Amino acid sequence: MRSSSEARKMSRHRHLPGHRPRGVIALALAALMAAFFVPGAAAAVAPSEDACHATGDVMPRGDCGPFHQVFAENFNGDLVPLGSFSDCDHNADTPSAYCGALTGSYRADWWAYPRGWYDTADPRNHSNGNTRLLGGEYRADDTVWVGPADNGDGRMHIRMYRPRSGGDIHSAAVVPKRIMNQAYGKISARVRVVKAAPGYKSAWLYYGDACEMDFYEQNWVDTVHFFHHPCDGRGQSYADTGKPFTDWHTVSLEWTPGHARYYLDGHLYLHDTRAVPSRPLSAVLQNESALYGAYAAPGSWAQLDITWVTAYAYAGRASVV
Repeated sequence: MRSSSEARKMSRHRHLPGHRPRGVIALALAALMAAFFVPGAAAAVAPSEDACHATGDVMPRGDCGPFHQVFAENFNGDLVPLGSFSDCDHNADTPSAYCGALTGSYRADWWAYPRGWYDTADPRNHSNGNTRLLGGEYRADDTVWVGPADNGDGRMHIRMYRPRSGGDIHSAAVVPKRIMNQAYGKISARVRVVKAAPGYKSAWLYYGDACEMDFYEQNWVDTVHFFHHPCDGRGQSYADTGKPFTDWHTVSLEWTPGHARYYLDGHLYLHDTRAVPSRPLSAVLQNESALYGAYAAPGSWAQLDITWVTAYAYAGRASVV
């Protein structure tokens, strides 16, 4: 697979005329130096660079920059049991797609790749030309549920696994329907791999024809990467953030005419202007078997938690189809 990577805000010290005792000056200098050299101090005050300035657990609400919010879900207070993401139809990439066992707002807002579809690595698919010998079947029916974590925080949980008897990994790809078939916009999520294991990965992306914008990708035992695949087939660009999947992160993609900007925790890691898609695409939160490295062991499992997801239309043009 593919791999590679703040502005410190300085306070102005005003020098007042007149004599100051040396001890006071020394204390002032020590305080100033501490502000600059305490580990994490600069990161704590560094402003977010993305349009919504969101990096933490609090879900952003409302419009920001050139983006109009069309979807916001923090999962708090919701219970969607394991098994609810089943009977998902094959009417892909249209807002009419649904999962028959879901009800209410979740039926209206979410779809998942159906059972019987195979992930990128699976020999029955190999959609990117890889030669992996083991892959996965999309099984949101037994890998995805919504409920509180131990601390009470509402989350979407995605626990992929490989049966003890061997065979295919059970993968999961979920789709926020409010931005299906939309040209331009923004998507953000607060996410963490709460248990990593070899053989499992994410590839959250917009995809269509030769175009691909991957805004949270790589094996879960590695570091978060971004990839931009121009629509004209020119070579990809990428950024290795160096940040582990096992930490909480806010991940964002801003897609505007001629620009694709990829952010992690408010920091812009990748900006590409080459052959950026202009036609409507759908975002997929795709989680699947690894495309390189060790295969998932029989009986192994790994889990990703999402605490909020927000999505936006681009206000610069009528873009929803």
